[in-house]
Amino acid sequence: MNMCGRINLKLNSWDQFRSLATTELDLHLVVPAGAFALLVATLRWRDGETHRRACVLVLGDLGRSPRMQYHASSLSKHGYDVTFVGFLDSKPHDDIVTNKKIRIAPISEVRGVSVGPRLLKYASKVLLQVLQLLLVLLTMKRQALILLQNPPGLPAMAVVWLVSILRGSSFVMDWHNYGFTIMALSLGAKHPLVRLAERYERFFGPLATQNLCVTEAMKDDLKNNWKVKATTLYDRPAAVFWETQLPEQHELFRSLGAAHPVFLSSRSEEDGGKETTAFTVKNLANQSVTLRPDRPALLVSSTSWTEDEDFSVLLGALEEYDELVMGGAPLPHLLCVITGKGPLKTHYCRQIDSLQLQHVHICTPWLEAEDYPRLLGSADLGVCLHKSSSGLDLPMKVVDMFGCCLPVCAVHYHCLQELVQPGVNGLVFRDQQQLAAQLKSLLEGFPGSCTRLDQFRRNLRASRGQRWDDNWDQNVLPLISAH
Repeated sequence: MNMCGRINLKLNSWDQFRSLATTELDLHLVVPAGAFALLVATLRWRDGETHRRACVLVLGDLGRSPRMQYHASSLSKHGYDVTFVGFLDSKPHDDIVTNKKIRIAPISEVRGVSVGPRLLKYASKVLLQVLQLLLVLLTMKRQALILLQNPPGLPAMAVVWLVSILRGSSFVMDWHNYGFTIMALSLGAKHPLVRLAERYERFFGPLATQNLCVTEAMKDDLKNNWKVKATTLYDRPAAVFWETQLPEQHELFRSLGAAHPVFLSSRSEEDGGKETTAFTVKNLANQSVTLRPDRPALLVSSTSWTEDEDFSVLLGALEEYDELVMGGAPLPHLLCVITGKGPLKTHYCRQIDSLQLQHVHICTPWLEAEDYPRLLGSADLGVCLHKSSSGLDLPMKVVDMFGCCLPVCAVHYHCLQELVQPGVNGLVFRDQQQLAAQLKSLLEGFPGSCTRLDQFRRNLRASRGQRWDDNWDQNVLPLISAH
């Protein structure tokens, strides 16, 4: 064979080798690419009911997430089969539990490693939550939309965005506040974790398909500083929030009295054919219920016992109120009921136990979802100590109180005027001295004529606006129907 033949042979052999190598390389690419395509096709597979399925996700306690419960209920009323995902530490409202179109999918609150630096503990917890959420969201049937509460949004925002891409679902974010501002309350604004959390929210926030928020102030801030276009969905009271009728009040006080005797009367339970509580009298002959003329005033506040509510302000005001009564002021005895669960409850309960009050009683019951509206509808005055970490959200507890026509004293912060109108439906205070003065001015002469308190209640009755369902239908339904 001559030299040209050998060269041609070598060239032909190289061409054959390259062809073979390319084929092998293609196989190594095609197989995983095909597997990935098959996975995506499986994740995106639609059946006849896909467009009527929705996931509502809360990286928190479902029972203490009323707005998200309302979202789930509204979606179900419009024909969606709803998967409600979150922690099941406390029982949601019966309307959620018994709704056949709502399936509660409980997840557990994961914990990171228990030793080592705080950053390591936090990172390990986030990683476990990512894996947990991916498992839940990728193994359920494909959803037309995933509605996420933020905060808490870390790491749920990133996970939901990824899942929405993989499965072709709409990603709807409901902004209640900013997570990094809440984190800053305990860590400080300059802490590395806080700065990281802010960058995280700013990156993933604009990636949602649709955004909802709770105030016009937050809507403007999201637009101007986050490049996020949001629709304001004000919190509105659900249908269960109404003034409680006297017979129902009586039964509620008797029920609460089993664990908290302060709700019961010091008299005999059946005094001359009458059944009594500290607030009501029931005539056993005709079953009629009346209010006692010597009843205490019922003051109600609710809380998650977190850093954005300083309950020392209320406790200090109650001490001043007690001193006014001991000094002879024409003020009633006061029963202050503080409801809720949270990390700082033990801290404040120790403060409460240390108080030496003569004319004020404080109790901190945990109420079932059905009893909370009944208590608000039975109360004389509400107090709100929520002080927004961002200054851009509104306290839903005040919305619920207004639904029960319950006047409110609320601590001042930016944008509160979108809800509380001082001198019309309540009062706004800045410190414990102002709150104590407001309690005195509103309750003086109780239970007789309390001119300002009575006027606030009449104003609330006259100005009953939209309930949640109408508000949701007007603002949210068009958004989700467009996708």
